[in-house]
Amino acid sequence: MPSARVAAYAKINLALRVLAREAGGYHQLETLFCRIDLADDIVVRVSDDDTRSLECAGAELGPVEKNLAWRAATAYAQLDRWPRGFTIEIEKRIPVGGGLGGGSADAGAVLRALNALNPRPLPQHELLAIAGSLGADVPFLTTATPLALAWGRGERMLALPALPVRDLALVLPPLAVDTSEAYGWLAASRSDAGAAAYFPALHPLAAVTTWEGALRHSENDFEPVVFARRPELGEIHARLAELPGVALARMSGSGSTLFALFSEDLELRAVSQATGCKVLASRTLNEVPLVGVDLG
Repeated sequence: MPSARVAAYAKINLALRVLAREAGGYHQLETLFCRIDLADDIVVRVSDDDTRSLECAGAELGPVEKNLAWRAATAYAQLDRWPRGFTIEIEKRIPVGGGLGGGSADAGAVLRALNALNPRPLPQHELLAIAGSLGADVPFLTTATPLALAWGRGERMLALPALPVRDLALVLPPLAVDTSEAYGWLAASRSDAGAAAYFPALHPLAAVTTWEGALRHSENDFEPVVFARRPELGEIHARLAELPGVALARMSGSGSTLFALFSEDLELRAVSQATGCKVLASRTLNEVPLVGVDLG
């Protein structure tokens, strides 16, 4: 069967602002997405029969119909009436539910793979429309851009020149943060304070096109409310931020994964000892490799 192999690269949020809440309940976002080299391995095969399956190694992902990679393939097939059948194989390496976009990366990789295999590839706007229906991170993780500023529900993006590669440590605390709960905590805190959901700001272009600017303007609106309700996570973050050589310590997305960018050599042992957590070495990406296709 024709097949495609693609690496589903994770993301970090160098900045994340939660803006106004829509009438339908969705929150508008403003975020600076950055791809990192931690990736799941995805193989997609297509067929002319009605057989459809998903296999996953490395993590338990629950019911197949709720899996984002499965939903991405199903949505693609429904829109284009192609392919009739597909098989998806996932080798999980991105921690599940940690704010690194693992499920979204899988969905984006499947969409890229299917479009690479399709004799009549969908135009980008249709591919991104499918991605946007699946979640706020999926459109960015469907593209091959390593850095982008995104707004709304993640469907409006500005591709940016890649920043120079930087080493980072991913700190994986032994606890999870539910995304819907995190949004609820944030909404409650803003209601209690009687404050506006966001404040207007004007940032220079260097704030998103240089490491110096990106680090200076980095923030994550979820951190105060998540750390207040998960104080052990806040303590880990504080210890991480105090380590020598750390240029930025931040929570990615709504958590619970923390990341640290280093201005000096990355010392994983020191990070692990200071935080008491599992730590992974990673790097930012300055390019996203193409899909590998085998037409059989």
